[in-house]
Amino acid sequence: MRRKLFLGSALALGAFASAPDVSAQAAGARAGDKRSSQFFEDPAMNFVLLIVLGQAASGCGDVGTTLAIFDQIEDGNAASTFSALTTAGHRCIRSANAARAAGHLVSARDLYFQGSTYLYAGLYFCDGMREPQRMPGLFHESRAAADSAFALLEHPAEKINIPYAGTFMPGYFLKPDSREIKRRLLILVNGSDGSVVDMWAQGGKAALERGYNILIFDGPGQGAMLWDRHTVFRYDYEAAISPVVDYALTRHDVDETRIAIQGISQGGYWVPRAAAFEHRIAAAIADPGIYDIGAAWWTSLAAPLRALLDHGQKKLFDGIMTHLPPKRAADLAFRARPYGFTSHFDLFMSVKKYTMANVVDKVRTPLLIADPDNEQFFPGQPQQLFHALSSPRKALVRFTVAEGADGHCEPAAPQLRSQKVFDWLDEQLR
Repeated sequence: MRRKLFLGSALALGAFASAPDVSAQAAGARAGDKRSSQFFEDPAMNFVLLIVLGQAASGCGDVGTTLAIFDQIEDGNAASTFSALTTAGHRCIRSANAARAAGHLVSARDLYFQGSTYLYAGLYFCDGMREPQRMPGLFHESRAAADSAFALLEHPAEKINIPYAGTFMPGYFLKPDSREIKRRLLILVNGSDGSVVDMWAQGGKAALERGYNILIFDGPGQGAMLWDRHTVFRYDYEAAISPVVDYALTRHDVDETRIAIQGISQGGYWVPRAAAFEHRIAAAIADPGIYDIGAAWWTSLAAPLRALLDHGQKKLFDGIMTHLPPKRAADLAFRARPYGFTSHFDLFMSVKKYTMANVVDKVRTPLLIADPDNEQFFPGQPQQLFHALSSPRKALVRFTVAEGADGHCEPAAPQLRSQKVFDWLDEQLR
């Protein structure tokens, strides 16, 4: 009887996990804000596809191709979205292979970047189709295309292995030209579900154009570390960042006094967390700034479910969470996978560790915090992190609806984002 009562209450109140419900369109919006760039009513779908569209600015897609993909999608239908994205991705890769064989290397490079982007975006919809088994293969196809694109840059990317916990984290080191000189370095930290091409599009290419070296890598629970080595996320992300800095300091082409780091999406927690302990970093960027990941997960739940967590009712909580509506269950499965838990109760208890509360006073590194209108996953947290920091060189940078730069990680305005971020970073690393 009690189980039925809790089940009915939870479902009636729309219990959900993984992040605040992005269908609540007003979440994180300031008074009077509207949401820009709404192509689909399904908010999660709209967000993923807006990222794809925005990355055309860096050559990782084409506007017309992306809009043609949109035209083939039934709003809210995961299968139609997967089909449209992967069909386009495979077409781009076939064209890239033909261009490379014919010696058209610039065309091939661009097509590989585009194909990788479209295929990776398809990953987001496998759970919604109840076909998660398709994800590893799709990841590897996307990564192979990314490898081909990076190899065809004017100055090809160097594939690297960074020692970590008895294994290594795979990555890429890229330079703006072939000269063997010391340069500023930007380390690019991904979020909970992004690709290496996302890192290229969301700051990597812009950094190279400004004369930085860049380092892109898969940390625990990300990319190849998730799919090939089956590692999972960790809250103490300094354990992953310090080995990256160690590696950078072995190189003769890195200026050891001008190492910067950028975290995108959930990287907006990992980077400030690492900066609290890793003091060899000269400047840092968190987009968006995240103070407490666990709080975002817990507040997304209906009150009866939070009560079960508070009272340690693991069996009852896990039982209720198996009755989520299919769409919400799919979203939760996608978000939960890199944490590595089979129990929803254990998952929710674990994310409580992902907070800056006990370490924020240790951050001394200059830190830029992106604060977009309509931050749908961590509303209010950029300001919370900013005010909690004692660092004298901190900056809270607004991104607004009026600029078309609202939403988590400013997906539709990557060039504006790069202008604001790198103008600040250039000042810190003079």
